[in-house]
Amino acid sequence: MARVIARRRNGYTHDVEIDGGHTVVIDEPAAAGGNDEGPSPTRMVGAGLAACTAITMEMYAALKKWPLEDVEVEVEISYQGPVPNCFTVTLRLPKELSEEQVERLKVIAGKCPVHRALRNETGVSITDRVELV
Repeated sequence: MARVIARRRNGYTHDVEIDGGHTVVIDEPAAAGGNDEGPSPTRMVGAGLAACTAITMEMYAALKKWPLEDVEVEVEISYQGPVPNCFTVTLRLPKELSEEQVERLKVIAGKCPVHRALRNETGVSITDRVELV
């Protein structure tokens, strides 16, 4: 199990502590009433998707001993109001890869855990609890 804790700094700005001693600042843009001190929560979802996609392809390529030094993943997020309704993932891969390798990496990219969770292929559930402190 992993733990993530968001603690309010001020306004909508939060310090988010992630297992392993990592901390990120999450905020809303000024146009949404935030201080713009960090990315918004929904943009962090896009960041997680981009990173997870890249890492999943890199792990697969390493197993196959394929050259994948220069890989880049871009995620564009479309919104319906404040809620993301579409993530467009662009894979930028080395041109030295064969057509077969590119096609296989495209399939593997779609199997990253964040892709699967967003498509709800994993049976992900969210349970809300309240603790009074």
